[in-house]
Amino acid sequence: MGKKRIVKKEGEEGEAKAPAAAAISKKRMDNGILYVQSTYNNTKVLLTDPKGNTLCWSSSGSLGFKGAKKGTPFAAAKVGETLGTKAQAMGMKEVGVIVNGVGSGRESAIRGFISKGTNITSIQDVTPVPHNGPKPKKPRRV
Repeated sequence: MGKKRIVKKEGEEGEAKAPAAAAISKKRMDNGILYVQSTYNNTKVLLTDPKGNTLCWSSSGSLGFKGAKKGTPFAAAKVGETLGTKAQAMGMKEVGVIVNGVGSGRESAIRGFISKGTNITSIQDVTPVPHNGPKPKKPRRV
């Protein structure tokens, strides 16, 4: 059968993303919480209202990055930008950021989110850090 050709007219470029933005823009929020979970393999970003109810989310894998590229700062920045546009459509003005994890996308996800014009009120790191860990095994007696 082959691939079908789609011919775009000059004014059609901006209309492709309009339905998704219109569906999100029904919810109006002034402030919220941005959760960034950054691991070595992936970066997930979640936008909630002040109570903690999920408004929208995105991750490196959902944007089409595969394998080792999901954990890169570039992929994290793209995730932050996509969530920034969604937050802008909702009318979000300021967010508090909660960061979890030790991956390389921690900072770049926040920078990508800021680039769309939302103010950040606070940044909090909740990465779990072991104090001492479990007791080691006794030495073997032979």
